[in-house]
Amino acid sequence: MAIKHSFKLPMRGAQEFWQHKIQLSPGQFAKLSSEAKLFSFAISGIAKGDELATAFDAIKSAIDNGDSFSTFQKQCGDIFEKRGWVGKRAWRVDNIFRTNIQTAYNVGRYKQLQEEKDIFPYWMYDAVNDSRTRPTHLAMDGKVFAADHPVWNTWYPPNGYRCRCSVSPLTAGQVKSRKLKVEEKDPTNTLVTPKDPVSGNEALPRQLLPDPGFKHHSGKVFSQSLDLVLKDKIESWPAGPSTKAMEEIRELLKSKGSIHDKSATT
Repeated sequence: MAIKHSFKLPMRGAQEFWQHKIQLSPGQFAKLSSEAKLFSFAISGIAKGDELATAFDAIKSAIDNGDSFSTFQKQCGDIFEKRGWVGKRAWRVDNIFRTNIQTAYNVGRYKQLQEEKDIFPYWMYDAVNDSRTRPTHLAMDGKVFAADHPVWNTWYPPNGYRCRCSVSPLTAGQVKSRKLKVEEKDPTNTLVTPKDPVSGNEALPRQLLPDPGFKHHSGKVFSQSLDLVLKDKIESWPAGPSTKAMEEIRELLKSKGSIHDKSATT
């Protein structure tokens, strides 16, 4: 249920977000909370090093220059082909690209939405209504909440790997003229039976929740202080030469402090 609006692509916000990413090995990444993972970059099956850096830089280029998925595939083709991520397994490459780009986009978009909240006090959950849309995401499609409603702490996109959902801002006039219902109750955890957008058939009843690992507000988490996000995890990591990445994170905490304050001055 896409709605056109006056916002421009929040490229700068997405760039700021990607600048604060830290490259980690899959093992290091797995030890982080879902919120802390927002500040890290890892690919299962690829150790930290030149190959990971190539993929990281290719996504950065896509954010900076609007590179397409096919460009990303070409830039990292040798890496993915060596691991057999072609043919039926090419979904892994698509997942790496789409999830990271969509997360960066939505984090940047949140900053813009916050700045325009006086003009657009309502937000609508906007899912893509096709055969690939997950039933739980489809059940949220078209629901309108106040911009500061706590539902967004759980449902601000992305809400899963390769999630294509977004938030559409609305003025009070748009809500009234379109006779839209502003929801007050958070539907999270309720049972829903969404209809398939293609066949019109009802899906099996299921609990309304984002996909595992995505039950957090990426935009809000990014606006918090980095040390608050990582503090509870960083001290539990073992000391030693193999934890160089942790030393990098500690140095980042010291040098950059609050991401929100840093972003505000750039």
